[in-house]
Amino acid sequence: MRRYLREQFKTIIKLDDPPHKLAFAFALGVFIAFSPWIGLHIISCFFFAWLFRVSKLVVLTASFVNNPWTMVPIFGFSLWFGVKITNTSIVAPDIAWHELSFTSAYYILKPYLWPFVAGTIVSGCIAAIISYFAIYYAAIRYKKSQVR
Repeated sequence: MRRYLREQFKTIIKLDDPPHKLAFAFALGVFIAFSPWIGLHIISCFFFAWLFRVSKLVVLTASFVNNPWTMVPIFGFSLWFGVKITNTSIVAPDIAWHELSFTSAYYILKPYLWPFVAGTIVSGCIAAIISYFAIYYAAIRYKKSQVR
């Protein structure tokens, strides 16, 4: 798995785009991975890649930071972080699972909506900024090593 990720990373860095464009595309994908619109990540990747005229491959690859293995930690942290930054006091609800419907789920989850959205947006911005600089410097180093 580690070797596969390293190869995918090298594939991204080897693209002919300038380092700042590669880094922006990757950061955009990471931001989308943290975004609260669950289920629309792939559509969002293509739309924003088209909108900002960056590589669809890079944006899509970076968005897979959020996958079935990382979804719970990412969104769990984002909800916790959102509760902290919005200063919301939320307690775990008692759920009558046998009576659960879409309507009742909406009312149960409604207090968590704003902290979740705020947490995903802010943590997504932080992760995108970190990934931008990491990819930018990696691309610069790779391009310099190819010149020698």
